[in-house]
Amino acid sequence: MKGKILIVDDESELRNLLKALLEEEYTVTEADSAAALQKCFFQDAPDVILLDLKLPDANGLDLLPQIKKTWPDVEVVVLTGEATFEAAVQATKRGAYHFINKPFDNQALQVTLARAIENKQQKEENNSLRRAISTMSGGSTPVFQSSAVQAVVRTIERVAPADVTILITGESGSGKEVIADLIHSLSPRAKNRIIKVNCAALPRELIESELFGSKKGSFTGSNSDRQGLFRQAEGGTLFLDEISEMPIDTQSKLLRVLQDQEVRPVGDTVSYKTNCRIIAATNRKCEDAIKDGKLREDLFYRISAISVHLPPLRERRDDIMPLANSFLRRFAAQANRTLNGFSNQAVERLVTFEWPGNVRQLQNEVQRAVLLSEGPDIQVTDLSISDVKSAPSEGFDTAFTLLEGVERNAIIQMLKETGGNKLETAKRLGIGRQTLYNKIKGYGIDT
Repeated sequence: MKGKILIVDDESELRNLLKALLEEEYTVTEADSAAALQKCFFQDAPDVILLDLKLPDANGLDLLPQIKKTWPDVEVVVLTGEATFEAAVQATKRGAYHFINKPFDNQALQVTLARAIENKQQKEENNSLRRAISTMSGGSTPVFQSSAVQAVVRTIERVAPADVTILITGESGSGKEVIADLIHSLSPRAKNRIIKVNCAALPRELIESELFGSKKGSFTGSNSDRQGLFRQAEGGTLFLDEISEMPIDTQSKLLRVLQDQEVRPVGDTVSYKTNCRIIAATNRKCEDAIKDGKLREDLFYRISAISVHLPPLRERRDDIMPLANSFLRRFAAQANRTLNGFSNQAVERLVTFEWPGNVRQLQNEVQRAVLLSEGPDIQVTDLSISDVKSAPSEGFDTAFTLLEGVERNAIIQMLKETGGNKLETAKRLGIGRQTLYNKIKGYGIDT
């Protein structure tokens, strides 16, 4: 895509010269006065403005603050035939990228414009990352405080712009969907949709229709054509969560779609080209999933061109309080309450807890505390999580590790609170239903 240059100068001969010089490489528009520039503010922003300081109805220096306020990322290169040191200093202070004297060297101007556009693109990438992180943190302070997750973010910054398939691994509730959102927001596809599907939640008999689409009458209950998620995500991103829970025969068809870049709806004889980026995620260890026959090895290699592992919350404790404070602000605002924060004892409890349900469990815990607390601070008594250091050992198998004991205790406690409702228990703990069933069986919990 060509860069966009806006020339603001009252000399028609100079505008014509610049346009002839630049239009082969750039999309060039013109304005001959400050009034004409004002009208441009209602149009799409250019990448660079070539601004004359002496206009018939304004001084270019006075226009700079308004330009930067309207288009903060646009770079302004000042052109003037009466250059002074003071003018150059003032232009720089007011946001100008560069200051060029008339007459100018054509090659030098081309180099300056190329660098200005490169600088603008870098600012946009940085701003996009800050906006994405700020949105996820619920405020201006990034939630990614731990060195482990900062390393993940640095990897994402490098790979997100490339249209490559990415596999995110990590425990349930650790934030894989947040990372998928961040990848999408930093990619060239950000202007289009990201569509998310939990492969574990789709009924086996409907998953192919949901993913690939189907023709009317292709199976019982198919009363109309279904487009399918691949085609709905055209131009954007398709996030396949818990991909190792997808039936093996469907994985085979998915592999074919990824290789051929085309999809054939169930019951149809026609294939359609597809153009969406795939981000996949799983809470299983991939080598174990392959060994257990849950994940095709060839599909694994196809979706893991780039692999990102998100550590569980217990391994990045520096993130716990920034996340907790972020959730506190969000839920307090939703409940129309004014809360100062967490007491020292509550902070200690949050930081030392093992969080078997990871970030999702922390979010649910803070939301619950916000609704039940009575004072201006969240007290330790407002929290439902147990004290790890003083948790009673009754009901614990002595062979369990401390972590397993805490996790088992948390599951039992949540089952009691939900009256044995496993679906609601899994939801509150922030883990998948099948994961909960496996843990209940593994820990020998009597339901």
